[in-house]
Amino acid sequence: MTGAEPHLPPARPHLKTTPDGRRLREVLTYSRRGSRFTPSQQESWDAHHEAWVIPDDAVDGEFRLDDWFGRGPADRDGLIIEIGSGIGEATAALAAARPTYDVLALEVWRPGVAHSLGLVAAAGAANVRFCSVDAVWFLEHVVAPGALTEVWTFFPDPWPKTRHHKRRLVTPPHAALVASRLAPGGTWRLATDWAEYAEQMQEVLDAEPALVGGRVERWADRPVTKFERKGLAVGRDIADLAYRRR
Repeated sequence: MTGAEPHLPPARPHLKTTPDGRRLREVLTYSRRGSRFTPSQQESWDAHHEAWVIPDDAVDGEFRLDDWFGRGPADRDGLIIEIGSGIGEATAALAAARPTYDVLALEVWRPGVAHSLGLVAAAGAANVRFCSVDAVWFLEHVVAPGALTEVWTFFPDPWPKTRHHKRRLVTPPHAALVASRLAPGGTWRLATDWAEYAEQMQEVLDAEPALVGGRVERWADRPVTKFERKGLAVGRDIADLAYRRR
Protein backbone atom coordinates (compact mmCIF):
# COMPACT_ATOMS: atom_id res chain seq x y z
CA MET A 1 0.00 0.00 0.00
CA THR A 2 1.65 3.24 -1.08
CA GLY A 3 0.56 6.83 -1.20
CA ALA A 4 -2.23 8.55 0.72
CA GLU A 5 -5.89 7.90 0.05
CA PRO A 6 -7.72 11.23 0.57
CA HIS A 7 -11.26 9.81 0.59
CA LEU A 8 -11.29 6.46 2.35
CA PRO A 9 -14.75 4.88 2.61
CA PRO A 10 -16.34 3.85 5.91
CA ALA A 11 -15.04 0.52 7.13
CA ARG A 12 -18.34 -1.29 6.82
CA PRO A 13 -18.88 -4.14 4.36
CA HIS A 14 -22.55 -3.36 3.80
CA LEU A 15 -23.41 0.32 3.61
CA LYS A 16 -26.95 1.59 4.02
CA THR A 17 -28.33 3.31 0.95
CA THR A 18 -31.44 5.22 -0.06
CA PRO A 19 -33.90 3.69 -2.58
CA ASP A 20 -32.14 5.61 -5.36
CA GLY A 21 -28.74 4.20 -4.41
CA ARG A 22 -27.22 7.08 -2.48
CA ARG A 23 -25.26 6.22 0.67
CA LEU A 24 -26.98 7.21 3.89
CA ARG A 25 -24.97 9.25 6.33
CA GLU A 26 -24.24 7.14 9.41
CA VAL A 27 -22.81 8.12 12.76
CA LEU A 28 -19.39 6.46 12.93
CA THR A 29 -17.14 6.20 15.96
CA TYR A 30 -13.97 6.85 13.97
CA SER A 31 -12.51 8.99 11.22
CA ARG A 32 -10.50 7.11 8.61
CA ARG A 33 -7.07 8.65 8.12
CA GLY A 34 -4.62 8.23 5.27
CA SER A 35 -2.95 4.96 4.40
CA ARG A 36 0.65 5.92 3.64
CA PHE A 37 3.12 3.44 5.15
CA THR A 38 6.60 4.23 6.40
CA PRO A 39 9.32 1.91 5.06
CA SER A 40 9.35 -0.11 8.29
CA GLN A 41 5.56 -0.42 8.27
CA GLN A 42 5.64 -1.58 4.67
CA GLU A 43 8.23 -4.19 5.59
CA SER A 44 6.06 -5.48 8.45
CA TRP A 45 2.96 -5.47 6.24
CA ASP A 46 4.69 -7.41 3.46
CA ALA A 47 6.05 -9.97 5.92
CA HIS A 48 2.93 -10.67 7.95
CA HIS A 49 -0.34 -9.39 6.52
CA GLU A 50 -1.20 -12.55 4.60
CA ALA A 51 -1.05 -14.61 7.80
CA TRP A 52 -2.48 -12.18 10.32
CA VAL A 53 -4.71 -9.63 8.57
CA ILE A 54 -8.30 -10.50 7.68
CA PRO A 55 -9.19 -8.61 4.47
CA ASP A 56 -12.28 -6.43 4.68
CA ASP A 57 -13.84 -8.18 1.71
CA ALA A 58 -13.51 -11.57 3.43
CA VAL A 59 -16.12 -10.48 5.98
CA ASP A 60 -19.21 -11.60 4.11
CA GLY A 61 -22.16 -13.91 4.63
CA GLU A 62 -19.94 -17.00 4.70
CA PHE A 63 -17.39 -15.56 7.14
CA ARG A 64 -16.33 -17.65 10.14
CA LEU A 65 -13.88 -16.03 12.51
CA ASP A 66 -12.53 -19.35 13.80
CA ASP A 67 -11.31 -20.21 10.31
CA TRP A 68 -8.82 -17.34 10.52
CA PHE A 69 -7.37 -18.47 13.83
CA GLY A 70 -7.14 -22.13 12.91
CA ARG A 71 -8.77 -23.29 16.13
CA GLY A 72 -12.19 -23.16 17.70
CA PRO A 73 -13.70 -22.75 21.18
CA ALA A 74 -12.69 -26.24 22.26
CA ASP A 75 -9.02 -25.47 21.55
CA ARG A 76 -8.66 -22.12 23.30
CA ASP A 77 -9.38 -20.56 26.69
CA GLY A 78 -11.33 -17.68 25.22
CA LEU A 79 -11.83 -15.06 22.51
CA ILE A 80 -10.85 -11.43 23.10
CA ILE A 81 -11.63 -8.43 20.90
CA GLU A 82 -9.69 -5.19 21.10
CA ILE A 83 -11.55 -2.18 19.72
CA GLY A 84 -9.05 0.33 18.37
CA SER A 85 -5.64 -1.29 18.71
CA GLY A 86 -3.75 1.78 17.45
CA ILE A 87 -0.11 0.93 16.80
CA GLY A 88 -0.36 -2.33 18.73
CA GLU A 89 1.74 -1.71 21.83
CA ALA A 90 -0.89 -3.08 24.20
CA THR A 91 -2.03 -5.69 21.69
CA ALA A 92 1.36 -7.31 21.34
CA ALA A 93 2.19 -7.39 25.05
CA LEU A 94 -1.21 -8.57 26.26
CA ALA A 95 -1.67 -11.21 23.55
CA ALA A 96 1.84 -12.60 24.00
CA ALA A 97 1.05 -13.16 27.68
CA ARG A 98 -2.16 -15.02 26.74
CA PRO A 99 -1.17 -17.59 24.09
CA THR A 100 -4.17 -19.82 24.87
CA TYR A 101 -6.58 -17.03 23.92
CA ASP A 102 -7.42 -15.78 20.43
CA VAL A 103 -7.19 -11.99 20.13
CA LEU A 104 -8.90 -10.06 17.34
CA ALA A 105 -7.71 -6.45 17.00
CA LEU A 106 -10.16 -4.19 15.17
CA GLU A 107 -8.40 -1.09 13.82
CA VAL A 108 -9.42 0.99 10.80
CA TRP A 109 -6.09 2.87 10.51
CA ARG A 110 -4.01 0.68 8.20
CA PRO A 111 -0.58 2.19 9.06
CA GLY A 112 -1.38 1.37 12.69
CA VAL A 113 -2.13 -2.21 11.70
CA ALA A 114 1.13 -2.40 9.76
CA HIS A 115 3.09 -1.10 12.75
CA SER A 116 1.27 -3.55 15.02
CA LEU A 117 2.27 -6.48 12.84
CA GLY A 118 5.93 -5.79 13.55
CA LEU A 119 5.34 -5.58 17.31
CA VAL A 120 3.23 -8.73 17.35
CA ALA A 121 5.89 -10.61 15.41
CA ALA A 122 8.63 -9.41 17.76
CA ALA A 123 6.55 -10.49 20.76
CA GLY A 124 5.83 -13.91 19.27
CA ALA A 125 2.09 -13.35 19.60
CA ALA A 126 0.89 -15.61 16.80
CA ASN A 127 -2.59 -15.70 18.39
CA VAL A 128 -3.53 -12.22 17.06
CA ARG A 129 -5.52 -11.38 13.96
CA PHE A 130 -6.27 -7.88 12.66
CA CYS A 131 -9.28 -6.58 10.76
CA SER A 132 -10.17 -3.07 9.61
CA VAL A 133 -13.93 -3.52 9.53
CA ASP A 134 -15.93 -1.12 11.71
CA ALA A 135 -16.03 -2.55 15.25
CA VAL A 136 -19.68 -1.80 15.95
CA TRP A 137 -20.74 -3.40 12.67
CA PHE A 138 -18.51 -6.41 13.37
CA LEU A 139 -19.98 -6.94 16.84
CA GLU A 140 -23.50 -6.60 15.47
CA HIS A 141 -23.17 -8.91 12.49
CA VAL A 142 -20.30 -11.33 13.11
CA VAL A 143 -19.82 -11.97 16.83
CA ALA A 144 -22.32 -14.33 18.43
CA PRO A 145 -23.98 -13.42 21.72
CA GLY A 146 -21.93 -14.59 24.68
CA ALA A 147 -18.87 -15.40 22.54
CA LEU A 148 -16.31 -13.06 24.10
CA THR A 149 -14.17 -13.53 27.17
CA GLU A 150 -12.99 -9.92 27.21
CA VAL A 151 -13.23 -6.68 25.26
CA TRP A 152 -10.39 -4.13 25.43
CA THR A 153 -10.89 -0.45 24.60
CA PHE A 154 -7.85 1.64 25.45
CA PHE A 155 -7.82 5.37 24.75
CA PRO A 156 -10.68 5.57 22.25
CA ASP A 157 -11.14 8.84 20.40
CA PRO A 158 -12.73 11.21 22.97
CA TRP A 159 -14.44 13.33 20.31
CA PRO A 160 -14.12 16.33 22.66
CA LYS A 161 -16.41 18.77 20.85
CA THR A 162 -19.96 18.59 22.16
CA ARG A 163 -21.43 18.26 18.68
CA HIS A 164 -19.28 15.13 18.14
CA HIS A 165 -20.17 13.34 21.39
CA LYS A 166 -22.63 11.20 19.46
CA ARG A 167 -19.61 9.65 17.72
CA ARG A 168 -18.09 8.32 20.92
CA LEU A 169 -17.79 4.58 21.20
CA VAL A 170 -19.16 4.35 24.73
CA THR A 171 -22.87 5.13 24.37
CA PRO A 172 -25.92 3.30 25.74
CA PRO A 173 -26.60 1.34 22.52
CA HIS A 174 -22.96 0.29 22.16
CA ALA A 175 -22.73 -0.64 25.84
CA ALA A 176 -25.74 -2.91 25.43
CA LEU A 177 -24.19 -4.44 22.31
CA VAL A 178 -20.84 -5.18 23.96
CA ALA A 179 -22.58 -6.59 27.04
CA SER A 180 -24.61 -8.95 24.86
CA ARG A 181 -21.46 -10.30 23.20
CA LEU A 182 -19.64 -10.96 26.47
CA ALA A 183 -20.01 -14.35 28.12
CA PRO A 184 -21.36 -14.27 31.69
CA GLY A 185 -18.42 -13.17 33.82
CA GLY A 186 -16.66 -11.67 30.79
CA THR A 187 -15.02 -8.27 31.22
CA TRP A 188 -14.89 -5.02 29.27
CA ARG A 189 -11.67 -3.18 30.14
CA LEU A 190 -11.34 0.48 29.20
CA ALA A 191 -8.87 3.32 29.69
CA THR A 192 -8.88 7.00 28.79
CA ASP A 193 -6.85 10.10 29.54
CA TRP A 194 -9.83 12.39 28.97
CA ALA A 195 -11.50 13.12 32.34
CA GLU A 196 -14.88 14.17 30.96
CA TYR A 197 -15.06 11.07 28.77
CA ALA A 198 -14.17 8.88 31.75
CA GLU A 199 -17.13 10.35 33.62
CA GLN A 200 -19.43 9.69 30.68
CA MET A 201 -18.11 6.14 30.30
CA GLN A 202 -18.86 5.40 33.93
CA GLU A 203 -22.31 6.98 33.73
CA VAL A 204 -23.21 4.97 30.62
CA LEU A 205 -21.78 1.66 31.82
CA ASP A 206 -23.25 1.99 35.31
CA ALA A 207 -26.66 2.37 33.66
CA GLU A 208 -26.30 -0.81 31.55
CA PRO A 209 -28.19 -3.49 33.53
CA ALA A 210 -26.15 -6.39 32.14
CA LEU A 211 -22.86 -4.93 33.44
CA VAL A 212 -21.42 -4.34 36.89
CA GLY A 213 -18.18 -2.54 37.69
CA GLY A 214 -16.65 0.93 37.74
CA ARG A 215 -13.38 2.77 37.92
CA VAL A 216 -10.51 0.55 39.06
CA GLU A 217 -6.81 0.76 39.81
CA ARG A 218 -4.62 0.76 36.74
CA TRP A 219 -4.61 -2.69 35.13
CA ALA A 220 -1.10 -3.87 35.85
CA ASP A 221 -0.99 -6.06 32.72
CA ARG A 222 -1.60 -3.12 30.39
CA PRO A 223 1.70 -1.65 29.19
CA VAL A 224 2.28 2.09 29.33
CA THR A 225 2.08 3.08 25.69
CA LYS A 226 3.53 6.04 23.80
CA PHE A 227 0.07 7.60 23.67
CA GLU A 228 -0.42 7.21 27.42
CA ARG A 229 2.99 8.74 28.15
CA LYS A 230 2.01 11.80 26.13
CA GLY A 231 -1.11 12.21 28.23
CA LEU A 232 0.83 11.87 31.45
CA ALA A 233 3.40 14.37 30.22
CA VAL A 234 0.75 17.09 29.94
CA GLY A 235 -0.74 16.29 33.35
CA ARG A 236 -3.73 14.19 32.40
CA ASP A 237 -4.97 11.53 34.79
CA ILE A 238 -5.43 8.04 33.34
CA ALA A 239 -8.76 6.43 34.17
CA ASP A 240 -9.07 2.64 34.04
CA LEU A 241 -12.52 1.05 34.13
CA ALA A 242 -13.60 -2.58 34.23
CA TYR A 243 -17.14 -3.92 33.86
CA ARG A 244 -18.19 -7.54 34.19
CA ARG A 245 -21.11 -9.21 32.41
CA ARG A 246 -23.62 -10.38 35.00
